[in-house]
Amino acid sequence: MKKILLTGLSFAIATGLFAQTFSDDFDSYTTGTNLTVSSADWTTWTPATPSEDVLISSADAASGANSLYFESNGGGPVDIILPFSQIYNSGQFSFEANFNVEAGKGAYFNLQGTLVAAEIWAMDCFMLDDGTIKLSNQGTPYITSTYPTATWFNLRIDMDLTTNVWELFINDISQGTFANPTGQIGILNLYPTNPTTEGGNNTAGFYVDDVQYTHTPEVFSAVNGGMSLVNAIDGIAGANREVVASVRNIGLDAITSFDITYDYNGSSIQETVGSVSLASLETYEHTFATAAVLAAGSNVMTVTISNVNGAGQDADATDDAKSIIIDPIIPAEGKVVVGEEGTGTWCGWCPRGTVAMDEFATLYPTLWAGIAVHNGDPMVDAVYDGAVSGLASGYPTAFVDRGLELDPGAMGADFLARLQTAPKAFISNTSTWDPVTRVLEVTVTADFQANANSAYKLACVITEDGVTGGAGYAQTNYYAGGANGVMGGYELLGDPVPATDMVYDHVARGIQPSFAGEAGVFPPVVNAGEQYSSTYSFTLPVEWNINNMHIIGLLIDNTGKIDNAGKSVVGFAGLNDLASSTTFTVFPNPATTSATINISLDNKSEVAVRVLDMTGKEVASKDYGVLASSSIINLNTVGYQSGVYLVEVTVNGQKATKRLIIK
Repeated sequence: MKKILLTGLSFAIATGLFAQTFSDDFDSYTTGTNLTVSSADWTTWTPATPSEDVLISSADAASGANSLYFESNGGGPVDIILPFSQIYNSGQFSFEANFNVEAGKGAYFNLQGTLVAAEIWAMDCFMLDDGTIKLSNQGTPYITSTYPTATWFNLRIDMDLTTNVWELFINDISQGTFANPTGQIGILNLYPTNPTTEGGNNTAGFYVDDVQYTHTPEVFSAVNGGMSLVNAIDGIAGANREVVASVRNIGLDAITSFDITYDYNGSSIQETVGSVSLASLETYEHTFATAAVLAAGSNVMTVTISNVNGAGQDADATDDAKSIIIDPIIPAEGKVVVGEEGTGTWCGWCPRGTVAMDEFATLYPTLWAGIAVHNGDPMVDAVYDGAVSGLASGYPTAFVDRGLELDPGAMGADFLARLQTAPKAFISNTSTWDPVTRVLEVTVTADFQANANSAYKLACVITEDGVTGGAGYAQTNYYAGGANGVMGGYELLGDPVPATDMVYDHVARGIQPSFAGEAGVFPPVVNAGEQYSSTYSFTLPVEWNINNMHIIGLLIDNTGKIDNAGKSVVGFAGLNDLASSTTFTVFPNPATTSATINISLDNKSEVAVRVLDMTGKEVASKDYGVLASSSIINLNTVGYQSGVYLVEVTVNGQKATKRLIIK
C-alpha cells in the first residue's frame, strides 16, 4: 500500500509548515506485474524503457505479501527510480527501507540531487556480498560498516539538509555521520550491482520492501550562519594543503560578513570575510590564505564561523563548527612510485589521464614518476606501447607500480598505499650525454636495503616534457563544452584541441632493455648493503629536447611489479634527484584563470619567474628571492589573452622554460 501524507506538526502549524511523508509496501499491486505499470510514483532511469522495470514479487517480504526483487550478474538492466515530491535542500529528511540481501550476493542504491537522473549525484550505498556496507559519493568514502546478510533489516538515513549532517542507521543503531558536498536530494535509484571495484563479487540479489521518506521543513531564525562542509584533506606529512570550507546562510536575513577560523595541530588561523551578500540557504566557499602544514599522525581540524554580520553570536551556536580528521601519509624511505598511463591523441577520454598525471607531478614531485605511454599516435614507442596495450582493457588506462589496471583518475589510493611500502633497494641514476652523437648513456644503481635474489630485474625509461608537433598531435577531447564535467580546463577547449595548442608531458621515449627488465643483474643471493648497477644506451633523435628529458630507473620484483624507482634529469646524478634546480612543472596546462608552478630545488635557491608571449614580450615577472625545496608558486592569469605563452623560471642564474596555453 502506498501513502502520501501531509502532517501538521505542533510547532509548524503556526508558521504554515508541514511534514511530508511517502510510503510504499507494494502490497496493493498484483504479483508479477511491472512496478511502473502498477504505480505512477515510480519510473525507470531511462523513461518508458520496459527492460529497466522490475516485477512485483511475492517470494519474500518484510511486511505483508509483496516486495521488489532485484538480481544481476554485472549490473542492470533493471534500473528503477522514485522521484521525490520536490528537490529538498533544507530541513530534516529521513529515508528508510527494508532490505534482504541474499547470501553471497550484494545490493545497491543511490540518491540523486535533482528530479532528473544523472544531473547531480548525491550518495552511493553499496551492500557487498561479505556483509560490508559502504556509503560514498562518486568515490569519496563516507561510512564503512556492516549489515546482516540473508535476513531482513531496516536501513535508514537521517539527513539534516540545513546543516549538512547525514547519519546512517542499521536496525535503528547508528553507524556514523558525515557531511556531504551534495546538500540536496530529489531521487531514489534502485539498481542491482555489486561491483568488484568496490570489493564485491559482481553478483547482486536482494529484496526491497516498505520504502518511505519523511521531510520536515526548517524553521529559520533571522540571523544564523552555519558551517556546511570542510573539504577532505590528505597527502604527505609536511606538505602544505589548502583549507577549503563552505559556510551556509541558514537564517532569513542576508549575511554580509563573518569571521572564519581553522584550528589544527596547535595552530589557530582566523580570517575575516566581508563585503558578501549571502541570501538565505546560499553557500559561500572560502579558501584560507594560510595553508595547513600536514602533521604526522591522526589529528582533528575544526573550522568555525563566528561574528556573523559583526553581531557576535548568531541564533544557533550548535551549527557553527565542523571537523575532519587528517591522517597524512609518511612515505617509506627512498620510495618513488611509478604511474604508467596508456593514452593517445585519438582517445577522447584521455585528457582525464593528462590531468591526473600533471596533478600527481605537481603534488608529489619527488615521490612520483609519471610515464605517458602513447598508443596510435606520433609519440608511440613500439616496445613500451606493445606491452601496455597488451595489459589494457581500454583507454585511458593506468597502472601504479604495475599493479591492477585503474582509471587514471583513480590512482590516488594505490599511490598512497605503495608510497608506504618499503622498497628492497634505493634506485639512483647517473648519466652522460654526447651532443654530437646524441647518445645518452645511463647507469642505474640499486642500493639494497633488504635481502633479495636474482629474480629481481633492472630497467631504464626515458621521458620527455614539453612535446609538441603538427599532424597527429591534435587531442580528441570528449570533455569539450562541459557536458561531461570539469576536467582541468579541457571542458573549455574544443574537440579536437588543435595541435598548436597541445603540449604533452611525461611522454615515454624509450625503455631498455625491455618492459620486463634485464635479468641476470643480481646474484642468486643479494644481501642488504650490497650495490649493483647496469648501463643502458639511448640514441636520441634530433627533434627530442634533451633539456626536457627525465631518466627513470626501475627495480622490478619477481612478480613483475615495480618495487622502486629513481627519477633524475639528464646530467644530474644522485639518489632520487628529481629535485634539481632546473626542474619545474606547470599545472593545469591548458589553464584559464590561474596556473600552479611547482619548482623542485636541491637547496634553498634564488628564484625568479617571467611570463612571455610568443613574440618575446614580457607579460609578467617577479623575483621571489630565496625559496625552499618543493616550492609552489601561484600564477594569476586573469586578463591574459587566449594563446601560447612561455613560462621562464630562473634558479641561481640557470633558466628553464615551458609552454603554457591560456584559454
